Amino acid sequence: MANTPADKTAAGTIYVLNGPNLNLLGTREPETYGHATLADVEKLCAETAAQFGFKADCRQSNREGELIDIIHEAHAKKAVGIIINAGGYSHTSIALHDALVAVKIPTVEVHVSNIHARESFRHHSFTAQAAFATLAGFGIDGYRLAITGLAAKILANKLGVKAKA
Repeated sequence: MANTPADKTAAGTIYVLNGPNLNLLGTREPETYGHATLADVEKLCAETAAQFGFKADCRQSNREGELIDIIHEAHAKKAVGIIINAGGYSHTSIALHDALVAVKIPTVEVHVSNIHARESFRHHSFTAQAAFATLAGFGIDGYRLAITGLAAKILANKLGVKAKA
């Protein structure tokens, strides 16, 4: 039986989670989300994570429960961090918030568009409240920035460095 990403220990792994409709990147509302595809996002994440000695385990689901199961898996496999773009679930899912809080894995929330410059219902994010940082409006480059910030946080935690407020 071939090994799959789920079969391997996730030490040194950053889980990159993308929620509903992100599989349509590149074709869905390109004036808002750009022309980059989810495959472009995954390639960018893998390359950026590798620069810091990490592996990016990229997943996408249109189902809230599946995203929660993946967060639980990240905890069970001792992932070092999570990057999450929960899409529309960011604004509605207390369950995703609770899963992120429960696993206590350093998390960065990413949004391709600037959610604060859009409809008012997008201005609140439950997943942001479970993350130590949020990036919005940088296009897919937000994923690179998120991984870079997460790597800095992980290194600071290993060295016992306290962040200044």
